[in-house]
Amino acid sequence: MISADLGKQLESYIQQLVDAGRYGSKSEVLREGVRLIQDRETRLAALDASIMRGIADADAGRTHAAKDVFSELRERYKAMLPDSAE
Repeated sequence: MISADLGKQLESYIQQLVDAGRYGSKSEVLREGVRLIQDRETRLAALDASIMRGIADADAGRTHAAKDVFSELRERYKAMLPDSAE
């Protein structure tokens, strides 16, 4: 079991969440908070890995000119528009 001093402001907020019926107990609030942190850390790790892959691709010369990328994106966007909106 973990014992932590959260301070008056956080303690009060946690109690408000329980009193409002959003959570059944203070422990549920804290578990949800830890789960949210875990999820955020997982997403940040995936983003970091993606950035590293992008840097490796750029270092290896696997890139495209920005004008070509934006041109293709414009064409894709136009293809999604209804005929009357062109």
